[in-house]
Amino acid sequence: MLLNTPQCDFGWKAPDFTLKDASGREYSLSDNLGNKGLVVAFICNHCPYVQAIANRLADDMKELQAQGINVLAVMSNDYHLVPSDGPEYMQKFSSHFGFTFPYLVDEGQKVGKAFGAICTPDFFGFNKSGELQYRGRLDDARMDGSADRTKELVNAMVQISETGIGPTQQMASMGCSIKWR
Repeated sequence: MLLNTPQCDFGWKAPDFTLKDASGREYSLSDNLGNKGLVVAFICNHCPYVQAIANRLADDMKELQAQGINVLAVMSNDYHLVPSDGPEYMQKFSSHFGFTFPYLVDEGQKVGKAFGAICTPDFFGFNKSGELQYRGRLDDARMDGSADRTKELVNAMVQISETGIGPTQQMASMGCSIKWR
């Protein structure tokens, strides 16, 4: 089912969380906030929308990381319902696309629910104070992988890292519904 995300709730502060990646290493929101902000991306392996952007996602996140903006990806789907989203497949997916950021398992789905995540992909961009300043899509490219695109998330996060404030015009993300338990 195709869903769109709600508009950005500017200034919302996400609750801190600690999640593990597929190999058991822990990461927390507070430890990764950073001086230039943080992107929290809700993704999963099986979603065709995530698969369509995975290469661009890897490239754009490398670009943000090179500018000092941190990135965490969270998988909140019930992987008992969708086994291809399980931790062992997360490692393969991350490696296949060259992710340079942690890809975390939200086993209890508490983080996805606390964020109000709607779909995969669903992107949240925070300033250095932990205030939400972006909720939208990665870019405006078509599903066919068109080379012409505006890097919505990259441009927003650069602005947020420089000013602390996100753009007022944001394009809602769209994708598959999160598979809740």
